[in-house]
Amino acid sequence: MPKGEYLGEFEQLVILALLRLERNAYGMTVRRELEKTAQRPVALGAVYATLDRLEDKGLVASWHTDPDPSRGGHPRRYFKVEPAGEQALARSRAIMQRMWDGVELGELGEATS
Repeated sequence: MPKGEYLGEFEQLVILALLRLERNAYGMTVRRELEKTAQRPVALGAVYATLDRLEDKGLVASWHTDPDPSRGGHPRRYFKVEPAGEQALARSRAIMQRMWDGVELGELGEATS
């Protein structure tokens, strides 16, 4: 499998957030979902950079709403996961599961043999 077909951890988290948010997935809601569910701080710029990269890979798609007066006339950009994105996420999950099989963490979180 070519290098570009593997998902990094943050890419996986972003795709999972899109799936959780369904039709309400835009930059800020993705950021909030990541911060709430993954319990880690997330920069909005990192979210948009990752969404753009995933779109370039054909794993997500985006569309714009009509200009919104309450947003200063700016449209909102929504995202959805494409079938290729779901497949890439499933591959990543399977890889991680294979890697975790047979691994037990010790008391301090270190792998034990």
